[in-house]
Amino acid sequence: MEYFSYIKSLHIIFVITWFAGLFYIPRLFIYFIEASSKPSPDKKILMDQFTVMMNRLWFVITWPSSVLAILFGFWMVVLVPNWLLENWMIAKLGFVFLLIIYHLKTHFILKELNSGIIKYSSNFMRIWNEVTSVILVSVVFLVVLKNNISWLKLTIGLIIFIGSLLVLIRLYKRFRN
Repeated sequence: MEYFSYIKSLHIIFVITWFAGLFYIPRLFIYFIEASSKPSPDKKILMDQFTVMMNRLWFVITWPSSVLAILFGFWMVVLVPNWLLENWMIAKLGFVFLLIIYHLKTHFILKELNSGIIKYSSNFMRIWNEVTSVILVSVVFLVVLKNNISWLKLTIGLIIFIGSLLVLIRLYKRFRN
């Protein structure tokens, strides 16, 4: 337990860098997808540049950060196994599981884009980008409030947050057009 604060600090640092990558990669996907409809030579120049940026972000920052965040998080649970008996931790681990699924799906989207396969619109990617926001907000409230959290208030708050995000995305779309 002497090193617990160091482990916790490293966990937080890598969670932050993991989320930074998860917040930025869909934005690069949007730019890549929108560049695909540009005329040549702009199309090739932009898509090549975004491909380099996406791969560096993903493989140099996001993947290593995810692995280290999970490793240090697991280490903390090993040091404090009683957390696994607490509702807030079970809920947090559920959101971490969703985050890992999101991460893996994002990886597959990147692989498709690298292969020249564009299945999603830039509007879809704008919504996809907000999934990490929902997970982040959920996890932060769970960790900070722990067992003092009102599950009803958290659920209502998340529904309002998600609704607000969707309204803002629609407003942005109108503003952009």
